[in-house]
Amino acid sequence: MAKQDRKRPTEKLGDVAFERGNGGEVHQLAGGDVPTLTTQQGVPVADDQNTLKAGERGPSLLEDQIFREKIFKFDHERIPERVVHARGYGVHGYFENYEPLSDVTSADLFQRAGEKTPVFVRFSTVAGNKGSGDLARDVRGFAVKFYTREGNWDIVGNNIPIFFIQDAIKFPDLIHAAKQEPDRGFPQAQTAHDNFWDYMSLTPEAMAMVMWIMSDRTIPRSFRFMEGFGIHTFRFINAKGKSTFVKFHWKPKQGMQSVVWNEALKINGADPDFHRRDLWDAIQMGDYPEWELGFQLFDEDFADKFDFDVLDPTKIIPEEILPVKRVGKMVLDRCVDNFFAETEQVAFHTANLVPGVDHTNDPLLQGRNFSYLDTQLKRLGSPNFTHIPVNAPRNANVCNFQQDGHMAMTNPKGRANYEPNSWGGEMGGPRENPERGFRSHPTEIGGEKRRLRAESFSDHYSQARQFYVSQTEVEQGHMALALTFELSKVETPAIRSRVVSHLLNIDEELAKKVAKGLRLETMPAPAPAARPTKMDLAKSPALSILMNGPESFKGRKIGVLVSDGVDAALLAGLKKAAKAEGAMVKIVAPMIGGVTASDGSLVEGDEKVDGGPSVLFDAVAVLLSAEGAATLAKEPTAKDFVSDAFAHCKFIAYSPEAMPLFEKAGIADDLDEGCMEIGAAGEAAGFVTMCRKLRHWKREPMVKAV
Repeated sequence: MAKQDRKRPTEKLGDVAFERGNGGEVHQLAGGDVPTLTTQQGVPVADDQNTLKAGERGPSLLEDQIFREKIFKFDHERIPERVVHARGYGVHGYFENYEPLSDVTSADLFQRAGEKTPVFVRFSTVAGNKGSGDLARDVRGFAVKFYTREGNWDIVGNNIPIFFIQDAIKFPDLIHAAKQEPDRGFPQAQTAHDNFWDYMSLTPEAMAMVMWIMSDRTIPRSFRFMEGFGIHTFRFINAKGKSTFVKFHWKPKQGMQSVVWNEALKINGADPDFHRRDLWDAIQMGDYPEWELGFQLFDEDFADKFDFDVLDPTKIIPEEILPVKRVGKMVLDRCVDNFFAETEQVAFHTANLVPGVDHTNDPLLQGRNFSYLDTQLKRLGSPNFTHIPVNAPRNANVCNFQQDGHMAMTNPKGRANYEPNSWGGEMGGPRENPERGFRSHPTEIGGEKRRLRAESFSDHYSQARQFYVSQTEVEQGHMALALTFELSKVETPAIRSRVVSHLLNIDEELAKKVAKGLRLETMPAPAPAARPTKMDLAKSPALSILMNGPESFKGRKIGVLVSDGVDAALLAGLKKAAKAEGAMVKIVAPMIGGVTASDGSLVEGDEKVDGGPSVLFDAVAVLLSAEGAATLAKEPTAKDFVSDAFAHCKFIAYSPEAMPLFEKAGIADDLDEGCMEIGAAGEAAGFVTMCRKLRHWKREPMVKAV
């Protein structure tokens, strides 16, 4: 006899009754005017929050017809654009292994020091359509395809190490809630609307992700300056069959960096292709982006003792508890030859593993393993999408008996198209290889076949709090303002209040700030929690962007506003200092034809002043002649150039002659230590050194930039 489900407490949300599951998930109940949820076949659904599993922490079962129908229908909603991650940008490169790792994995690419494996990487936003802007507040996809000697291996991750949900059956609902509202078709590439926050407020497991998406992680300065994560716990298997759990990390060698919200809005208007252009420009200039691949490796004993379930995709293992072992570097050094053929047609899949790497029973990973292959069939129109060059293995031979189908480019040779067969040699075709072939780790599985959430998945607030308290005061301020902004776009007061009720379980002061910003009439009670918040989790400095910034200004851009008569020696000194640092200089001029410098030379412009606003640059310099300053002081876009740079806490260099422009922009009396007057070429190096800090955050309380 199967055990009876635990008695769930019944609650009310307006006219809708619901029960909370053992993991805190919300089960909305039929009754009265509320119809019963059914499958496409009309079969009533008892539980739409959990896939069918073999035991509480066991794998999801293939027989789960309710999940398969739901995800199948979702996967086929749109053609040919990706349902999620539609706006992306792909580049080629290579991964270089630092040292042999045969003690933990038999994966071929990790067996030899210095070996280089070709890769293809696609960065993307999640919610927006193909035509949306690059600087939407959104999670960024970070998918890497390794072309190894033993086949293609995909790490299909994001720039955030956790996810919104714990079970894949909820994925269609999450994306539906985040996308445009179906009756009006907007807002585009935004979560600042009722449907998204209604869903979030009814999904306690998403609260840790809420903290991450309201942080500056979701408005990165560049693809080059963000981390990547594999999200799930995977297994490594060595040649002796020993299993080691692993989490994947990508660490940018140029450090992390984000923009502020006001800046993001203006960048989307000035250059909606900002991230694409940045990556293209860097590679074309030979400033190749680099990341180090890192592993968090641990065994069953660590997993059993850790405070949270390692199979829960809404949880991290802090790096201070389990350090990241850096095992190799990835260098992106070549742009695609054709955007459609490569970036648009590349197909990633979480189940594309090589011998030495294996799955775990993470219920979100199990569902992704089903969904991706199904999605590629619809999007690319054929089961032969692996014949497309960007998807085809490069370093491994493909030998099997799979044949025909739409767009088949190759077919098996010889007489046999089946196995086993008794034909010998080439006529008989390939055979199984027990020594080299992929083997799954033999894991014992037991338990009842049921739809349920593991009790070990039910702490939804502790790591949300840990992430928040690990941020600097500046970053915490940004998060409070982001939550206030997003919820201010929510028209339904009850939804705003429900979100604040969850924030009370994370940090009371944060909840009060958001409630004040929304002018809530009454503070709600804290949301019911399946488990109380752990208030004593240690801060994790690794979770802060500002505490993990770069040590140089390498790879960044300085926008230099110039006029006729600009001091030629001063400009040359700034260019020299920037080049020595590995930074780029872009000239912003009144006319694209450039300006005449003090020595009579022509300085060509990279941008016209109304097309090159300061939001496009990491720091700015204003090098003007007296006459040029008087002229630009009458130009609104020139005034915006300096006022925005100041408001966004950027470092500003200026020649003494530029002061009339600063006065007209209203910042002359507020210049601080983040603003540096340079009157001689030799002073430029000091300015570039100052720029290594990226922002002068001490200015922010005054300008309230975000």
